[in-house]
Amino acid sequence: MKNKPRLFLFAALTGLMFSYHPNTYAQNKSAAKSSNEIAHTSKKQIIEPNGNPIILKGTNLGNWLVPEGYMFKMGQVSAPHQIDELLHQLVGPDSLKAFWTKYLDNYITQDDIKYLKRIGCNHIRLPFNYKLFTDDVYMGQRNAGFKYFDRVLDWCRQENLYVLLDMHCAPGGQTGDNIDDSYGYPWLFFSQTEQDKMSAIWTEIAKRYKDDPIVIGYDVINEPLAHYFKEEIPDYNHRLYMLYKRMAADIRKVDKKHTLYLEGSIWAGDFGVFETILDDNIVYEFHKYWFDVSQKAIQDYIDFSNKHNVPIYIGETGENTDEWISDFTKLLNANNISWAYWPYKKMDNTRGIMNFNMPENYDLIIKYAESDRSSYKNLRENMPNRVKVQQALNQYLENCKYQNCFQNKGYIQGLGLKVQRK
Repeated sequence: MKNKPRLFLFAALTGLMFSYHPNTYAQNKSAAKSSNEIAHTSKKQIIEPNGNPIILKGTNLGNWLVPEGYMFKMGQVSAPHQIDELLHQLVGPDSLKAFWTKYLDNYITQDDIKYLKRIGCNHIRLPFNYKLFTDDVYMGQRNAGFKYFDRVLDWCRQENLYVLLDMHCAPGGQTGDNIDDSYGYPWLFFSQTEQDKMSAIWTEIAKRYKDDPIVIGYDVINEPLAHYFKEEIPDYNHRLYMLYKRMAADIRKVDKKHTLYLEGSIWAGDFGVFETILDDNIVYEFHKYWFDVSQKAIQDYIDFSNKHNVPIYIGETGENTDEWISDFTKLLNANNISWAYWPYKKMDNTRGIMNFNMPENYDLIIKYAESDRSSYKNLRENMPNRVKVQQALNQYLENCKYQNCFQNKGYIQGLGLKVQRK
């Protein structure tokens, strides 16, 4: 049985949870700009620490700190905890832990960050699971969030590449689908305990990075509320608004400088959640997939920006043909809308900046993921050859490394970025 998450909310009472090298990160920031120079908003613009406006152009490091089943080609095994369970069944606890450790080291490296800067990105969006900041065992580790945050932030600092921290999976579940690693319902909006947990995590993150100029902002919650629950939760927008109000207030107690990125409800598409403008340093974020490219498709968000004199940002889009990518990017650029496409890297798929080969025998994993695993009898009968599965996972860890990936040149050109020699 999966352990329920336990979070030490108050260090004075329960001991330090956020204990990863408390002084190392501050020491490693010696090359950073002064703590007063933090990106912020001004009317409809995002302003860099040097005072110049910037249109954000970049990508999401999807599938790294939040594994997704469709990118692992596992079909209905879609959420991180489901992927972990399936791999546990296939290779056992020790090999599973070893896989996740190497996966976290290999999937995104300093070479990936250098490459993204070379092709013309000026920021990355970094999705993460709240469990990285709890004593849950997540991807084989406990309380490992700052370890990986600090690592990628230091790499990005060397490249002058901004980082947007995105709570992709919130306590209790904010979406009610696989992307939030939940139990199939947005319990966050009905649980004081989970909201307290979310606040505690964001507060610790904001404390740590409050003076760091490479962090361009805090994406408070990803794609809150799926459309499945609109009728069941008629006050969904107000519930989300009240959560935003609390999170904004709690973060501002420790960090008054960094920009908050607030997403619309219903997969980040509905700006009706914003009953008032909560803060004078907010970027309003929408996500949008699979539609005909036209001015009409984004006009409601532009109207919101004009009405309230605030900046907007599309934090996720893409998953489409090179031609569509080119058309939509041109439209966004023509309207001065900042963007981050989803995702940076995929296996055996050209709908992203980078691609890598599927390992030999990986089809055994795909077939097992699609099989009936509802009983122990079925688990035994459908279990593939474990040696071949382990070999496929070992090869996956090699194939996903930067040096073994392939550029999707048409996609990169569609983004208006530069195809570079790796």
